[in-house]
Amino acid sequence: MLKIYQATESQLIEVQKIAQITWPHTFRNILTPSQIDYMMEWMYTLDSLKSQVKDKKHVFLLAEEHSKYIGYCSYELNCADSSKVKIHKIYLLPDAQGHGVGKKLISEVEKIAKVNQFDAIYLNVNRFNNKAIHAYLALGFYEIKREVIALENGFVMDDIVMEKKI
Repeated sequence: MLKIYQATESQLIEVQKIAQITWPHTFRNILTPSQIDYMMEWMYTLDSLKSQVKDKKHVFLLAEEHSKYIGYCSYELNCADSSKVKIHKIYLLPDAQGHGVGKKLISEVEKIAKVNQFDAIYLNVNRFNNKAIHAYLALGFYEIKREVIALENGFVMDDIVMEKKI
């Protein structure tokens, strides 16, 4: 049975473990190994994860099935004073994909958004991540814009911003 709940600070290591598997798998044909390493160091050290929770007010949800953590999602209410909820991250272990877990994580964020009186959720997705784009479209998201975000070392995030009204 699938369980979804808010991660505690001590469970952020589980988020990190899942990311160490999913990121190289997800982005192996999209990003260079050096950019994957850079992104992992930037977003997935324990200090960075703790800062995302404490300083940036991100909330992490963990998906657990058969006593095994299989995915996570992070979101932020009223991100950038947008009157919307942003999903910052959503990743599932490769063998957990395609079984409705991502849909359930997004549904949980939708419920939280409604309770907090928000009427839309949004996210960024790499414009070359076709599998994720198709999944989001199937869940009712639509493209609102494209953006290229410059990072250090000449790296960029080349994204589509997608939104869903709730």
